[in-house]
Amino acid sequence: MPELPDVTAYIHALGPRVLQQPIREIRVLNPFVLRSVDPPLSQATGKTIQGLRRLGKRIVFELEDDLFLVVHLMIAGRFHWKDKPAKANRNTLALFIFPSGTLTLTEAGSKKRASLHLVRGESALAAHDPGGLEVLEIDLATFRAALVRENHTLKRALTDPHLFSGIGNAYSDEILHAAGMSPLKLTKRLDDSEVRTLFDATKKTLLHWSRKLQKEAAAGFPEKVTAFREDMAVHGRYGKPCPKCGGPVQRISYAENEANYCPACQTGGRLLADRGLSRLLREDWPRTLEELERRRSDRGQEDRR
Repeated sequence: MPELPDVTAYIHALGPRVLQQPIREIRVLNPFVLRSVDPPLSQATGKTIQGLRRLGKRIVFELEDDLFLVVHLMIAGRFHWKDKPAKANRNTLALFIFPSGTLTLTEAGSKKRASLHLVRGESALAAHDPGGLEVLEIDLATFRAALVRENHTLKRALTDPHLFSGIGNAYSDEILHAAGMSPLKLTKRLDDSEVRTLFDATKKTLLHWSRKLQKEAAAGFPEKVTAFREDMAVHGRYGKPCPKCGGPVQRISYAENEANYCPACQTGGRLLADRGLSRLLREDWPRTLEELERRRSDRGQEDRR
C-alpha cells in the first residue's frame, strides 16, 4: 500500500501537472471505485484543481466550490500520467482528463479495494481522516503520549492510522530496523531513551524516503510505486543480508501482512514466531539463527541419505 513517502511523491509530481487545471472529464470504468453519490461526481467536471494534500494514506484534490476528490489507493491502486490521451486497460478504474494530460487510476488484481469519494466541505472531508498524528510535525512528548496510550506491539502502534498518519507495513519495518527494536516489543515497556530513539528513527526514515522518492520522480512521474525496493534494509528482503550486520533477514506473518526484521540487530539474535507457527511447533520452534541453520543443515543431510 502506498504510504506517506509514496503519497507525497505522487502529490509532488501531480502539482505542476494539475494545479490550476480544470478537470475536463472523469470517466469511471469500474463502478465499484466510486463510493459516494452526494454530491454527484458530475459536479467535479469543469472544476479547477486549487490544491493537493495528503490525508493519512489518501490523496485529496481540492476543487472549486468547496469540493474535494478523495482517492485511497489501498494496496494495489496506482496513479499513472500521460501528457496525451491515455488508453484504458483491464486494470483501469478511472480516467481524469485535464488540458495538460490524463491521470489514470488503476488497480491490479481481482480484489478492487481502491476508492474514490467526492465530498463537499471541510467537515465532510474530516470524516475520511483516521486522525493519526503527523510524526514529522510533532514533538517528542506528543509522540510519546500517543505511543504509550495503550499497550501494543511497536509494529501495531506504528501502523495504526488512528495513532500515526501514513505509516504502513513497509516503512514500519524500516523504522524499527533503523531503531534497532523488535516489532513485537510492547510500547509500555519502552524507557525514555528508547522512545527518543524510535521517534528519531521514525522521522529520519520518513524524511529519507520522501526525499528519495521525490528526487527519483523529478524527471518524470512516479510510475513504479512499490512497497518492495532493493535498497530497503529489511522490508521484503527475507533471507537476504542485513545491510548492518550481514545476517539473514527474517519475517513473521500475520493476517495479510508480515513483519521483516534482523534478529542480530533487533531482537538480540532471537527468532520471533508468529502465532500460528509457534502454536504448531511449540517446543520445536528454533529460538536463534544458529539453531535454525543447524536444523536446516541436519535436514539437508537427511535428504541426501
